[in-house]
Amino acid sequence: MTRAPANLLAVRTLLLAHLDNAPGPDDLEPAEVGIVGDPAHRGGYHCGSDRVVAGDYSVVESPRDRAGLTLDAAALDVGGFEVRSGGGTHTLPSFSLWCVGQCGANAADTRDIREIIYSPDGSTVKRWDRLGKRSTGDVSHRWHTHFSFFRDAIKAGRDQRPLFRRYLSSIGLLEENDMTPEEHAWLATVHKNLTVLDGRNPIGQIYTRMAMGEDATATNYVPAHPTLKSLGAQVSALQTALTALAGRDFTDEPAIVQGVLAGLTPEKIAAAIPPTLAKQVADELARRLVA
Repeated sequence: MTRAPANLLAVRTLLLAHLDNAPGPDDLEPAEVGIVGDPAHRGGYHCGSDRVVAGDYSVVESPRDRAGLTLDAAALDVGGFEVRSGGGTHTLPSFSLWCVGQCGANAADTRDIREIIYSPDGSTVKRWDRLGKRSTGDVSHRWHTHFSFFRDAIKAGRDQRPLFRRYLSSIGLLEENDMTPEEHAWLATVHKNLTVLDGRNPIGQIYTRMAMGEDATATNYVPAHPTLKSLGAQVSALQTALTALAGRDFTDEPAIVQGVLAGLTPEKIAAAIPPTLAKQVADELARRLVA
């Protein structure tokens, strides 16, 4: 029979942990967060393979759903709430609009969401559909918001909490201990760019060691100019800082930036981070070494 998958149960637990008993006139109750449809429910993402119907849109419209069909439901309903946090009042409509905005922007942690059926004002019902096939829903969505997830993501057990953690963090109900996907990507990009300079590949190794005055393998080698040697030292220091940061948790991106910039001048950091820097430095060093 249709079952609630672990990854959607984890989302349910997360939302209730922070919105149930939250400050405000109307918190989110456990009965208002559902995954599996009631016994009479047939068809749609709240149903697993035992309850889908012929031509079910939750199966036939996407290869992701066809490939991922199991007994697991692939939907989450969130009921009404009105809580106060971070100096503001937050409601089901504002939550829904925030989630739809993230989906519309194609944020990395929304790409397993097929659709959101919601009301922006408690009256009009709208539907955001990643496949662009529908734009509305029934009137029950005036008082609850429906999330459908592509079935292959549910089958794979992929964590669906990051989007909802970001929402809770954005309204001040959660102190995020893990970096967001965007922050991880940012740090990985910086790490990759600096790796070229700090000697983790043959070209970077030769040029950086020359800049540091530590390598005379080239026949036309000349001692490093003090400016280049200083740049090499700054790059090395920055790489060390990034390595230390990689094993730590931060609450937000500014904390990461502050950690990276600590003790280094803005001018040298600005020169070190752009993706094209490695090639520019290598070209300049090559020009000077053969001059």
